[in-house]
Amino acid sequence: MSRMCEVCGKKPMFGHNVSHANNKTQKIQNPNVQKIKVRESDGKIHSISICTRCLRSGKVVKA
Repeated sequence: MSRMCEVCGKKPMFGHNVSHANNKTQKIQNPNVQKIKVRESDGKIHSISICTRCLRSGKVVKA
């Protein structure tokens, strides 16, 4: 499953964990993406990957 929201386009964010000794290691923050069955405007049903922010705000209609 891809880690990208198909509605808003939210993708993983990259950065660094910085320790007290200023050592830097890679940090990745993934969005909370769920596989949901969605109803389109013409009545067809298919499944998409959508973040929970878009699901909560009502940008799609669940089947």
